[in-house]
Amino acid sequence: MSLRGSGGEAFLCGRRFLPFPLLWVRRREAGTGAPVEERQRQPVVGRPSAMPPLEGGRREGEERRPKESEGVPPEMKSEEEEPSLKRRKCSENQDITCSPSKILNTGSSNETPPSPQHNEENTQKSRGVIKRHWEYFCQQNEKMKIIEEETRVGQDNKDSWEKFDFTVMSYNILSQNLLEDNFHLYKHCQGHILTWNYRFPNILEEIKQLDADVLCLQEVQKDQYGTQIKPSLEALGYHCEYKMRTGRKPDGCATCFKTSKFNLLSSNPVEFFRHNIPLLDRDNVGLVLLLEPQFYCKTNTAICVANTHLLYNPRRGDIKLTQLAMLLAEITNVAIRENGHFCPLVICGDFNSVPHSPLYNFLREGKLNYEGLAIGKVSGQEQSPRGNRILTIPIWPRSLGISQDCMYEEQEKQLGKEKDKEEIEEESSKNSEEIIVVAKRLPTDLHHSFQLSSVYSHYFPESGIPEVTTCHSRSAVTVDYIFYSATKDSRTEESGTGCVFDGGLNLLGRLSLVTEQDLWAVNGLPNKTNSSDHLPLLAKFRLEE
Repeated sequence: MSLRGSGGEAFLCGRRFLPFPLLWVRRREAGTGAPVEERQRQPVVGRPSAMPPLEGGRREGEERRPKESEGVPPEMKSEEEEPSLKRRKCSENQDITCSPSKILNTGSSNETPPSPQHNEENTQKSRGVIKRHWEYFCQQNEKMKIIEEETRVGQDNKDSWEKFDFTVMSYNILSQNLLEDNFHLYKHCQGHILTWNYRFPNILEEIKQLDADVLCLQEVQKDQYGTQIKPSLEALGYHCEYKMRTGRKPDGCATCFKTSKFNLLSSNPVEFFRHNIPLLDRDNVGLVLLLEPQFYCKTNTAICVANTHLLYNPRRGDIKLTQLAMLLAEITNVAIRENGHFCPLVICGDFNSVPHSPLYNFLREGKLNYEGLAIGKVSGQEQSPRGNRILTIPIWPRSLGISQDCMYEEQEKQLGKEKDKEEIEEESSKNSEEIIVVAKRLPTDLHHSFQLSSVYSHYFPESGIPEVTTCHSRSAVTVDYIFYSATKDSRTEESGTGCVFDGGLNLLGRLSLVTEQDLWAVNGLPNKTNSSDHLPLLAKFRLEE
């Protein structure tokens, strides 16, 4: 039995409780439209039965579900299926976007994920951006100093006729054929972002934004080059040269340059395959261009630009070194001038070798003694290389026609005769001593003719964390490089050669790289906005006489 008080409250067994309160609700009577007042009951038991939702539609007491923008991409598989190097706690997710502005593309990390349709990608970001910025350099006390603003390094209008600035990009764009043959490297990716129809607009947009004067592209698939890549780049003002691999793989290297900036003097493809040499049974290629700057006051000035993609196999360092020697021989043949000097040089590509490996050091220092060097350690790709096979002496057979100086033997003989003639005429004791040193060279000594510097430092100076140029399910390392012949003021005298350049290149700036953690914060490569498993490298140079 219950008793009801005057205020509407009810009593049951001596305890008070609140009834459903009466609410007046206005509605319109069907048919007439006339307002009718109804009484409805609303349950009240000390507090409302449903609390207003919290942020993200969550109600009090519910477990909070992380947003996609907070680092839990919906396409991630279980931990057991992910590569071990990805099992880490990532910082705020960011997307990498390339644009040669001071800070490239700013964006919120809480923006709505993009539609797969590319007409919405420029306005919608899946999880924010990784900021790649320009790092500018100035020369102080014979050391390169990074500065934040482009001060004193821009091309002045008053003397632009005497200065020539240009930018060079190196970019492995990931052949679609190779991607589909190696899906195990991209287990972390959603399927639709791996299609060429999705990837190509992203790649082209990246090239447009970076707006380099010279493009050195690797893994350019022949059918896509002919129907899409070349026409698109020509529409942007580029002239394109292409060299396809010699085997069954339908990709190759493309070097493109703006016709408003350069004239083509020569295009020289390099094939590393030799049917009569068992060592050289791989189909990698290179491409060496000789370019003439336009609107430059110095006559007979040229820049040599080389582009290559060396063999991947970490256990075949003998093939990698031989391919590199063949590329250097062609560069020597193209870059040498009538006076015996070399024109300024840029070498780009995917070298499938890590920083400070024997192959890398050989490129930088111009010399390598490979006695006792294990084949699997040449590229440094494996910390514990399988097998202990040692490089043979010599590495490549005499029939290849390339000397220990990485020159064509016929060209080396001709240059040697000319040098001997000059030495006799000059009667220089210094030059005679150099001849004696060359005569005593060990059979395991390799040399090349260039003094090269690397655009990138490969480690962040403050933290010592490695820079990364490629990232997929199995690795995240640096294998892509831009090397150049620096001016005398900015290079170190560590080269094993005494070659002479007609001028050099002064590094003005570079597009910064990122860390492995930065890349996994956007689910590695490729991702929704970066459609290759490599990052583009970009450098700005000034031609110095």
